[in-house]
This record gives sequence, structure tokens and C-alpha cells, in this order.
Amino acid sequence: MDETTLQFYRRNAQFYADWAKAPSTRLKDFLALLPPGGAILELGCGAGNHAAVMLAEGFSLRATDGSPEMAAIASRRLGHPVEAMRFDQLDAREAYDGVWASACLLHVPRDELAGILGRIHRALKPSGVFYASYKIGEVDGRDSLGRYYSYVSPEWLATTYASAGPWITLSSETNVIQSFDQTPASMLNLVVRKPGA
Repeated sequence: MDETTLQFYRRNAQFYADWAKAPSTRLKDFLALLPPGGAILELGCGAGNHAAVMLAEGFSLRATDGSPEMAAIASRRLGHPVEAMRFDQLDAREAYDGVWASACLLHVPRDELAGILGRIHRALKPSGVFYASYKIGEVDGRDSLGRYYSYVSPEWLATTYASAGPWITLSSETNVIQSFDQTPASMLNLVVRKPGA
């Protein structure tokens, strides 16, 4: 992850946590694809809004965030452990029924994303489901707060996913959100499944 971006979240953890919006409406559909009580890895959990829903629904959750400060805030809010873990530290193998990565992998530099996706592929059990959301575009860039984004096209993302391992696409949808810096952003929401054994 870009160090400047990580430092932004470390310095502004409480402010960002207080801003955090309601859980994504896509979470319910994602959870419906998993076995009851299944194991979920959440990357970039932020303030823990999605994690709270997963725990309430009875899933076994490993919640993580790259910012130790954000992880501590989320852990207190949830009453559940939240690990400080960067994406490149993921080394699990076939451990999770689902991986949820809402608006976090979009901070991964373009030339590093395939490697991170490969780690996620290894971490999923056969038939495991993976959700991630990205900002749509063609080039790298920074927002007005200095945060790095890898703006991606659906075509580039499909090629990058394919280089990380075999996937079955379950859904690919776009929407527009209001970013933390108050600018609108076009998002690509992708749900894929790792092929079964």
C-alpha cells in the first residue's frame, strides 16, 4: 500500500471513523452467497461498520485494517479483535469462505494489485467468494487529500484478476459515491468466486 495513503489513515483514524457511512447494501447479497456461520476475512475494515453486520449474522470474522489506529477504534466499537495487517502480509491458505474488501484495494499500486489478488485467491477456500470495489478510470492519481488511487477500467481489472488465478464472475456493477474528500467517484463493484475443488 502507498505509504502516504497509509499515514493519512493513521493520522486521521478517528475523523474518518466518525465520517464512515452505513454498511454497503451489497453486503447482504455477499453474505447470502456464503455458508451459514462461514469464515470471512475483511480487508480494510475501517470503523467496523461492515464487520458489525457480519458478526451480528453469526459469521466467523477475521477483521483487519492497515492502520493500527483504525484497527484499535474498530475493535473497541465491535468488542471483537481487529488486526493491524497490510494486504501484502496476508499469507493464509484456503482458510476463508469469503473475502470482503470494500473500497480498500483501490489504494494498491497498479503494479502490485495482481500479487495481492493472488494472496486473496490462495486465502479463499475452493468455491470461496470475493467482493471488492474500485474507482473507475485509466491511470494512477491522488485525491485532494493526497491519498493514492489506482483508477482502473473493467478491462484492465479483468486481465489483472485473471493473472492472479482462475475466477468465476458472479456480478459486476457500477455506481457513484461521495468520497471522503467530498468529490463524486464512479465505482466498480466486483463479486467473483474461486472455482471449486
